Amino acid sequence: MLERRLYRHIDWLLLLAVLVLCVIGVVMIYSTTYDPTTGLAGSQVSTQLWALGLGLIGFIVMLSVDYRWFSDSTVLICLALLAALGYALMFGTTGGGARRWIGLGLFNLQPSEFARIVVALALATLFADRRRGPQTPTGWLMTALIVGTPFLLIAQQPDLGTAVTLLPVCFGILVFAGLRLRYVAVLLLLAVLTAPVAWTYGLQDYQKQRISSFLDPEQDAHGAGYQQIQARITVGSGGPLGKGFLGGTQSQYNFLPVAHNDFIFSVLAEEQGFLGVVVALGLYLFVILRGLDAARLAKDRLGTFLVVGLMSGFGFQVIYNIAMSAGLAPVKGLTLPLMSYGGSSVIATLAAFGLVLNVRMRRFTN
Repeated sequence: MLERRLYRHIDWLLLLAVLVLCVIGVVMIYSTTYDPTTGLAGSQVSTQLWALGLGLIGFIVMLSVDYRWFSDSTVLICLALLAALGYALMFGTTGGGARRWIGLGLFNLQPSEFARIVVALALATLFADRRRGPQTPTGWLMTALIVGTPFLLIAQQPDLGTAVTLLPVCFGILVFAGLRLRYVAVLLLLAVLTAPVAWTYGLQDYQKQRISSFLDPEQDAHGAGYQQIQARITVGSGGPLGKGFLGGTQSQYNFLPVAHNDFIFSVLAEEQGFLGVVVALGLYLFVILRGLDAARLAKDRLGTFLVVGLMSGFGFQVIYNIAMSAGLAPVKGLTLPLMSYGGSSVIATLAAFGLVLNVRMRRFTN
């Protein structure tokens, strides 16, 4: 557990930056759900605040318990994740044509949001004591099982966007574990060669439509390409200083769908302008670099691999969501961590940062 002498080693700057991003997210959610006719914001604001409270509890738990204890319990944690994913897939709550939530009365829990933490923990544990790295049949097989099993379960929900976020977690750890560049080249070549097969047999029609609309959104401007067009308009309309809080016409008049979720960054760009975008990007960059610094300072390979995996998944999701909001990537249901509306996402992200600070804080312990 957390010893009193460890408090002085907590990275308070990283924690502060994370909390500031959370506050910005709540403010933007308030703005996007605000109803000028009633003068009230939507229930999403209170839900997000509850999620932040639960997330901070998760953060404290993950910070307090030695991360090596979680490593020793990896098998049980992996089994718990697979059980939760299987339950959600078969008996979970349905919404938007997908079955990916577990109803817990007061709120719905999305277990797939916690898969990145579990995969990072399992891979870090696997390679912490393997000096030969992943370049062995056993290493490749275990990696495929650890990543592939939750990937397939999540993709079946269907939630391909969340499933894909497991790949940068895996790639980041494999690289730091000693994956040779020639293997990276082989993997990239295989990805290119199998792309036609994946397009034909692996993607649903709506997923193909999203990619096609990304390449040419004007071909279906009122259908599949609508979100992307409106996101570009929203980002571009902010100008240098933005339209001000509650002043965004795209979000206030509901031209931009699910603005409080997938496109929260577009709303930030419209209301706070280029200046607000620079501040948000600076905070995200600081969080990522400070997190990776925790990997550099870690006392063991386990801590290094764990932090690298968590920050790889976090960084990928941030970059993809921002690129999607600017019309530079296909529309996918990936939230902007810490800012977008989504209780499970907030709880999982704060818990992950609890582990990151845990590794940094315990770098001087035996």
